[in-house]
Amino acid sequence: MQLDSVRSLIDADMQAVDALIRRRLDSDVVLIRQIAEYIIGGGGKRLRPALVLLAAGALGYQGAHHHELAAVVEFIHTATLLHDDVVDESDLRRGRKTANAEFGDAASVLVGDFLYSRAFQMMVGVQSMRVMQVLADATNTIAEGEVLQLLNAHNASIDERVYLDVVRRKTAKLFEAAAQLGAVLGKADAALEEGLATYGRHLGTAFQLIDDVLDYSGDAAETGKNIGDDLNEGKPTLPLIRVIQRGSAEDAALVRRAIEEGGREGFESVLEAIRHTDALAYAREKAEQEVRLACEALSPLANSKHKQSLLELARFAVERSY
Repeated sequence: MQLDSVRSLIDADMQAVDALIRRRLDSDVVLIRQIAEYIIGGGGKRLRPALVLLAAGALGYQGAHHHELAAVVEFIHTATLLHDDVVDESDLRRGRKTANAEFGDAASVLVGDFLYSRAFQMMVGVQSMRVMQVLADATNTIAEGEVLQLLNAHNASIDERVYLDVVRRKTAKLFEAAAQLGAVLGKADAALEEGLATYGRHLGTAFQLIDDVLDYSGDAAETGKNIGDDLNEGKPTLPLIRVIQRGSAEDAALVRRAIEEGGREGFESVLEAIRHTDALAYAREKAEQEVRLACEALSPLANSKHKQSLLELARFAVERSY
């Protein structure tokens, strides 16, 4: 499933957001411009800014602040990518060298900080305390999730509940905030705002669970990242947790050791253990459950092309191959 139909509805808005992003990246510090343009210009699905635009459109918003907030959300997301790639020592993202591999760790971290601070400058311009509250809460929760993920690296003892808590903080929270911002701009009542936030939270969780699946089954040319990166970094993602919980004693011990030691040496053996346990099918079903909950949360929203696109985006989250 592709994003073409969703993108066509908001194409003009996305072009305006992209133009705004490039204007707001301007700095008289050359290295900031170079790195920021490198990472933003590297493409990406732009799902989070699309969520702001679609949610605002579904509520009939007619102003221009949705462009500003869509750009803010993308800046926050990009800042987290810069920091994540340094922490994870990643060298490939979206099919090309990561910014830290190209420019160095220190420069990547500092430009990530610049993007965070520029995002807060921009959100102040919207002059909405509710917007500030949503985004301040989101960035704080994301930071907590990043620290929890770091603490859980090489920890083969975490269970599914703990792992999903990290996912909801680190990844799903920005999806949640993006959809909620559209509701705030559209002056939705409290119940509808919560419905859109719930949609975003479950959508983001599903998105991460499919990322977990693709790390063991995807095509590097499509995903734009090295297959097996999670295992290399000692990340106990859901497919591995499932093997430890439900696999044979031999497979569980193998996966436990692979998480604790990290690296790629046992990758093929881990893949076999995952197949024995149908762990990828299990993770996909969990993602499907999240998508069903996301779509149910939109039931109070009036029918429109924008609502339909939100539903299509949920399907894309679980049917994608990249």
